[in-house]
Amino acid sequence: MKTLADLNSMKQAGQKIACLTAYDASFAQTADQAGVDMILVGDSLGVVVQGHDTTVPVTVEDVAYHCRCVGRAVHGAMIMADMPFMSCCSCEHAVKHAAYLLQTTKAKIVKCELAREQASIVRALSDCGIASCAHLGLQPQRVNKFGTYAAQVRQADIAMNLMKEAETLVAAGADMLLLECVPAELARRISESFPVVVVGIGAGAGCDGQILVMHDVLGLTQQPPVFSKNFLIGCDSVAEAFAAYVRAVKQEDFPDS
Repeated sequence: MKTLADLNSMKQAGQKIACLTAYDASFAQTADQAGVDMILVGDSLGVVVQGHDTTVPVTVEDVAYHCRCVGRAVHGAMIMADMPFMSCCSCEHAVKHAAYLLQTTKAKIVKCELAREQASIVRALSDCGIASCAHLGLQPQRVNKFGTYAAQVRQADIAMNLMKEAETLVAAGADMLLLECVPAELARRISESFPVVVVGIGAGAGCDGQILVMHDVLGLTQQPPVFSKNFLIGCDSVAEAFAAYVRAVKQEDFPDS
């Protein structure tokens, strides 16, 4: 199974990293066999699996359950577990819930939607030997605060703040960054500025890797995001679609800008 060190080596070698979400054994095994480097068991399961309008209702136990399902089928890809809404609102909460996810599943790293003011949480995780990925840009867990999923980093001052957030969180010990709906040039600058792996979703081709929600890759989402692509078109199976996605990321054909 790939490790964080393997992904870091891929970044240093200039090799693109292909990531997908998965929530059960069958799709996770198919993604793993297609050559996906990392599988995220995301709180997106609240929408695509549980049928909620947002990711907010997802619990730590929900993520743990789906991580266990995925872990039984995956042998090559690194597994990342999402930290759902309010699970990392303090250092104590973050360490407790992250430890539970890593101890009871095969996940190797946790993903947290954080701001620069929460750098102490990243530091607490790092001090306990817990690898973390800071999710910046569009943060779906904050939908009730902003009232929309629209990108919040279009203005120049907000973009500069995002760069500072990335710098602060990496300095605090974040082992990876995930940029969602970040302008492509800004995402490229962040990827080139820091030694950690930077994975993008709707953040352009300049990131070290790409991630998409599995359901978007398979054309199952009724209103897919504009940055996604239905890779099932022209393929005869889910396995072929996943392989086409991996190939497109590795050959830098996706995204195209």
